[in-house]
Amino acid sequence: MKFLVINGPNINLLGRREPEIYGRVGYQALCDLVRETCSAGFIEVELFQSNHEGAIVDVIQEADGRFDGIVINPAAYTHTSIAILDALKAVGLPAVEVHISDPSEREGYRRTSFAGEACVRSFVGMGIEGYREAILFLKGYLEGLS
Repeated sequence: MKFLVINGPNINLLGRREPEIYGRVGYQALCDLVRETCSAGFIEVELFQSNHEGAIVDVIQEADGRFDGIVINPAAYTHTSIAILDALKAVGLPAVEVHISDPSEREGYRRTSFAGEACVRSFVGMGIEGYREAILFLKGYLEGLS
C-alpha cells in the first residue's frame, strides 16, 4: 500500500505561523509523524508540500497508477481551488482531507471545502494528530474495514 500526503500553502511554516491556531509543532515533526504512522502500518509514503496550486494539481495527476490513496491538506486552497477538486476527481483515488484547525470555527470564507467534495472523509481540528487518523482511516478504507 502506498500513500501520497499533500500539504498546501504555508504548512511548511508550522510552528511559526499563527501558533495559537496551528500549534507550535514544526513541519518536520508533522513529516516525522506521517512517516512513523505509515511505517507502523506497513504503508509506503511520499510527502509533498507546495505553495503553488498548479504544482499540487500536477502531483495529484501524477499520482494515478502510482499510489493507492491520498491524504491532503490543501490549506488555503481548500476554499478556492476548483482545480484541485477537479484533479482529485479525475484521478479517482480515494482521498482523505485533513485540517489542523477546524475551518467551521473560523472565518466564514473558510467554511467551504471544494477539495472535500472529492474526499471520502475529513479530519478537522485535531492538530497534526489528524494526519495519523486520516492515514489509519484510509488504510482501513482500502482494506474494506472502514
